[in-house]
Parts: sequence; C-alpha cells; structure tokens
Amino acid sequence: MLSARSLFQEILDHDESFRLFCSIAAGGESQGGWENGRIAALVPDGERALAPKIARHGADEDKHGRIFLALLRKRGLAPVPVPPETDYTMLLERRGIGLAHDRLRRDEPLTVRDIVVYLAHSRVTEQRAADQMALLSRYFGDHPEIGKALHVIAGDEDNHLAYAHEELLRLAAAGHGRLILRTLRAYALAEIRVHRDVSLSVMAHMGRILGWPKPKRALLAAGIHATYAWERLVGRHRMAALRMPERRDALGSAPAPAPEAA
Repeated sequence: MLSARSLFQEILDHDESFRLFCSIAAGGESQGGWENGRIAALVPDGERALAPKIARHGADEDKHGRIFLALLRKRGLAPVPVPPETDYTMLLERRGIGLAHDRLRRDEPLTVRDIVVYLAHSRVTEQRAADQMALLSRYFGDHPEIGKALHVIAGDEDNHLAYAHEELLRLAAAGHGRLILRTLRAYALAEIRVHRDVSLSVMAHMGRILGWPKPKRALLAAGIHATYAWERLVGRHRMAALRMPERRDALGSAPAPAPEAA
C-alpha cells in the first residue's frame, strides 16, 4: 500500500535516494539562508527592528542545510548536484515569488513593500515546510538516524511560520493590508504549481533510483495531480490566510541548537 510513510521509508533505506533527498533539502535551506542574510542587511530604516529576526531566520536555514549535509556524512555519502527541475527555491524565483536575487545582490536598501513581499513569500513557503516537517516528524520522529534532526527542523519551521503571520498582521494594521492580501493570494497559487512540478520531478528521479514499476509511478503522479487540484480549489485559501499565532515573538529568543548527532 502506498503511503507517505512507506515512500519516505524507501527513500531513507536506499543510499542513493537518501543522498538525493538530503542534497535537495540542503541546497534549498542554504539558499534560504543566503536570501535572509541579504534581506537582514538591506532592511529599510523604518523596519530595522526586524533585522535580527530576519538574520535569525537565515541562521536557522543555514543550520538546516548543515544538518542535512551532516546526515549524509554519517552514512559516508557526499552530496550530489541538485537537478534544476527539483530546485524549489530557484523555480519560485523564476515565477516571481519573493525578492529577486539580482535585487538582493545590490547594496540598495529595501522598501517596506519589499519587506511585505519577503514576508508573504515566507508565510506561504514556511506553511509548506512546516506541514512537511510535521508529517515527517510524526512518522520518523523516533528514528535513531534522523529523528532528532527532524524535531529540531520542525520546531524552527513552526517558529518561522508564526513569525511571518505576526509580522504580516502588524504591517496590515499599519495600512498595507490590501498589498499583503493581494500578494499572498498570488503567491499561494504560484507556490502550489511549483510544488506540483517539483514533486513530479522528485518522484521521477526517485522512481528511477529505486526501480519503481510504471504502475506505481503513474499512481504517484496521479496522487500529486489530485493534491494540486485540491490545493488550487481549497488549500490555497489556507496558505493565504493570516491569524495571530499562539507563539508570539517566535524569532526573538535564542535559536535551538543543531542535534548533537548531526
């Protein structure tokens, strides 16, 4: 029977599929770390209080990248190049989600509108990350090899999502509500398309590595398309909604350390 648990167990148990999974994850987290670091350095004067939180966000993502690379080293594996069609962060940028890298490479202060764009990007993508890590933690949180790492990353993703909600609500109260709502709706639609495309590409690569038969590949692809259809009709509203989180000032405290095993 196909399930998220059984699929990830297959990926975890095979060195080459695990190698690809960790390489993709490490690449995305490291890219996010760089982006947040640049945004923290370019925050406009009126939003300087956000800079330490943005920097903390980036430091967390850098830490996640190191954790995934450490998991590879524990098995004596080296990372592999990330196939472009599986590069979630790059594909999001190509669809205009978030701040373009050429913008971040210039030493020009950002605007409040740029900060709204950054936070809307974070709110949508961190929802995806938090949901995925919650699922993996539920199934593999007690796994001797990856369990501690999953719990640390899941906790960080929950903090990032809470932070994005809280700061967007603050900016909405300051008069940016229409821009925030419009941006969130557009980004949610774009993200679910990118996630569908990346999921299909990742499953195709895993299928080749693990030797999945054609019926299994077809069933997985159908499931990904069905999830996309549901998210386009219903799930996108959840990704674009805002609510005050129970965890306030989530990035204002000390970061959680990386697990000792990693």
